[in-house]
Amino acid sequence: MTERLDGPKVPPAEIAGGAATGPAETPHMQRRLGPSPAVAIAFLLPAALLLGIWVVYPIVYSLFRSLFDANGTGFVGLGNYTTIFTDSGTLTTIRNNLIWVVIAPIIVTTLGLIFAVLTERIRWSTAFKLIVFMPMAVSLMAAGVIFRLVYEENPDKGLANAVLTTVRDTFSSSQGYPEARPREGAQSPVAAQNGAVVTKQPVQAGQQVLIPIVGVKPAVMPADARPAPESASGSGILGIVWFDFTPGGGGQSGAVDTGEKGLPGMTVEAVQNGKVVATTATDDQGAFRFADLPAGSYTIRLPQSNFEAAYGGLTWLGPTLITPAIIGAFVWVWAGFAMVLLAAGLAAIPRDALEAARIDGATEWQVFRKITVPLLSPVLLVVFVTMIINTLKVFDLVFIIAPASVQPQANVIALEMWRVSFGGGNNQGMGSALAILLLVLVLPFMIMNIRRFRRENT
Repeated sequence: MTERLDGPKVPPAEIAGGAATGPAETPHMQRRLGPSPAVAIAFLLPAALLLGIWVVYPIVYSLFRSLFDANGTGFVGLGNYTTIFTDSGTLTTIRNNLIWVVIAPIIVTTLGLIFAVLTERIRWSTAFKLIVFMPMAVSLMAAGVIFRLVYEENPDKGLANAVLTTVRDTFSSSQGYPEARPREGAQSPVAAQNGAVVTKQPVQAGQQVLIPIVGVKPAVMPADARPAPESASGSGILGIVWFDFTPGGGGQSGAVDTGEKGLPGMTVEAVQNGKVVATTATDDQGAFRFADLPAGSYTIRLPQSNFEAAYGGLTWLGPTLITPAIIGAFVWVWAGFAMVLLAAGLAAIPRDALEAARIDGATEWQVFRKITVPLLSPVLLVVFVTMIINTLKVFDLVFIIAPASVQPQANVIALEMWRVSFGGGNNQGMGSALAILLLVLVLPFMIMNIRRFRRENT
């Protein structure tokens, strides 16, 4: 037997303790969650005040100041902006910024993606990430000092040219002796010809060729050079290339005297009918030998390359390579930042989609191109836009790495703004105009980032 419970409902307050103690609360009487507007304004006011002092006021004042001349007394309107787009030096600066914006973000994002993918597939990935990210712990000014040393033209000081010269010397045996020349005179067996040194008379197998050289600077004399022998031994065409200078004076011209050193690393060619038929090089005593030449007469020649300066690398800090060199330093600093963000994005990609593609027969390249990259595109866009903003604001690296003589060729808007305003130009009207130009260039990318953040949060 059951009872019907469809009678009048009793308020909870009456069930608990009899009659209700007061009237029920209306919506407008409910307690507010969070602080009152007055308290919120009180907390936000210091930050808003500082934001106005450090951001809003400088922007407004820079816009106002850009309409006046260098002294700030004469109104020039848009004259400073006109000068920006008509002055050749400033146009070079804008061109350099365009190069930065096009090249640097692409390289940084690409390298960051490659490193992020590698860290998922190699052992000791944590150590690899640490090494790549380590430059982020170095300030841009310190990075500029580091790369100023890396790009030193002298291979004994600059790492970049030391690597280049080492690689080249590995595949080239020629030794440069700049300003060296053959011993002149009627009795000399050789003569200069179009920058090379050739024998005056044809040579046949079994003959010995003496090639006296003078004008060798002590700085280019190899440390492994040994005293030249009086005669070479062996069969075929033999010869000696030596520095025909006796230390302390004396000696006989055109003859190997005691103490005279051979010239190692000289390239020697055997020429017949105008064609090079054999090539060899001198040893540490300056001796050379052509052992397997067919019978006949030959001209022995030291090619012009022997008398050119040894390869010293590239002029990284010259006007031609200065911008790519600085971009290289920028990439070194920011590649770790891109790698960390993209590695976090890769970790968030659902593995089921990747495994399903592999089961369906997709190659690793297809998985990467058609699944990984599309799913990672939001993070790639964040990194790319952030790098664009950083390249537009780059200052430290250009200021530190570029020597004063080539700074006009490496100049960027941020550096030009400082140089015109405070670096000796004393034209704050033009400097303010450049600051507004830089703001206009950066603003679209900042708005793009803000809109994207809002879309993600909704």
